[in-house]
Order: sequence, then C-alpha cells, then structure tokens
Amino acid sequence: MIVVVELNVYPLKSGGGTPLSSAELLPEGFRHDREFMLVRPDMRHLSQRETPRMALLRPSYGGVKLTVELAGGVAPSASDVTPLAHVAHSDGPVVDVTVHGKPCQGIDQGDEAAEWFTDVLGRECRLMRFTGRRPTGTGGGTVAYADGYPLLVTSVESLDELNSRLDEPLPMNRFRPSIVLEGLGAWGEDSVRLLRVGGVELELVKPCTRCVITTTDQETAVKAREPLRTLATYRTQTLPDGERGVVFGQNAIPRTLGTITVGDTVTVAD
Repeated sequence: MIVVVELNVYPLKSGGGTPLSSAELLPEGFRHDREFMLVRPDMRHLSQRETPRMALLRPSYGGVKLTVELAGGVAPSASDVTPLAHVAHSDGPVVDVTVHGKPCQGIDQGDEAAEWFTDVLGRECRLMRFTGRRPTGTGGGTVAYADGYPLLVTSVESLDELNSRLDEPLPMNRFRPSIVLEGLGAWGEDSVRLLRVGGVELELVKPCTRCVITTTDQETAVKAREPLRTLATYRTQTLPDGERGVVFGQNAIPRTLGTITVGDTVTVAD
C-alpha cells in the first residue's frame, strides 16, 4: 500500500517549508506555494544557493498576512529578531522579475518588508508577490515562483536507501518536497507516470535534478558536501531533454484538482 506521509507548502521561495495535514491542490500547486519571492536589486530571484541563511526563514501564509520568523542560526539570532507580520498587497507596482533567467512578474510588497528581509539576511532585497502566469518547462502546466514545476514528489524508501550510504543520515527537508510517499519502494517514483490520490490525479513528468541547496542544513543554514557527493556516485542521469544532473524525486503536474490529506492512500494509475 502506498500512503501520503508528508505534505509541505513553501509560501516564500527558498524559505523554510510549512508542514500541512491537508493541502488544497490548484493548477500551480498547493494553495499559496511559492506565492512570494525575494529579489536582488537587479530583479533576479534570491535563493539559498547564494544566501544559505534563507533556510532559517519560517514563513506562514493563509491568504491575508505573511508571517515570517527566524529559526536559530548566527547573529542576528531568532531572539534578536521581531517576526515579520506583513499584510500582502495585491495592488502595488507590478515589476518584471526573473526566476533562473526566465521572465515573470511580481507585485512589490513595499519598503517595510524589504527592510526586514534586508536586515535579517544581510543583503539588499525586496519582497514580491506572484502575479501573471508562468508555464511549466514541459507538460503544459502552470507554476508560480517554483523553479519549474508545481509539485515535487519523493519517497521515504528512497531517502532510507540514500541514508544507508551516508555516515550521518539526513532528513527529508534537505530535498524540500511537496508530497512524500511511503510504499513505492526505493526509487519507485522513477518508474511511475500517473498517481491517483482520491479524486486527485498527478502526472510525474520529469526527474528532479538537485542543486547545492540540498547540502544546506535547513535548521542551521550550515553547508556541507552531502548528500550531493554520495548521490552523484550512483544517481547522475542524462534526461531525455539533454539535461544531466543528480536525481532525487520527481517533478509533477496536477491533472485533476482537489484536496490531499496525510494518510491518504495512493494508487499507481499507469
């Protein structure tokens, strides 16, 4: 039996995840996923790749107020920082921004939010809220500020297999999944195309090649070499589109919408 064991939403791109017991699925992923993004002065997106401290940001958002707390880390530590409580703007200036060089748009969320993030992260940045429409790289889906696809599906057994090769086991949050399944078997997600969760149907459209964010501890923002060093020895693949990288998890697009709940059983449809 295949079961949903974990659901996560990431209201702020490259910030920490918010665990959910139940998630509403929209065409662009879970409601409010990657709805906000930080940008540099040149309007390129800011991420943990160059600012590992973003791992310590703990956002929550229900549709009105974006709240962001700081977890642990070095100075300024969580005890030094007043959490951000920002009422999201939907009528501010629309700004052209980019995600990995691809154009999209955002609504600037104002100076107060920009100053909070600039102070906490130690680099100049501004907060944007997604507006407009972005197509997925393949598969005919849509996405907000996620890198390329609305959902990332991983499995417990794949992480267990990886951890069996590491000196110190790592948690699943290194891979920042949307949906974690148990029961597929190690790397079973690689050979699945369609999954049904109740009335929801998900198509797994592309293996997810992993970047250096996986080497950042999501609780401390400390960088190391694992898990990429070990994964690269046996999970490096060349994809049909010519991309070559270290694979963990599968990018997915919702084909029918609805609600997914932790504990739901999953059927392999194809």
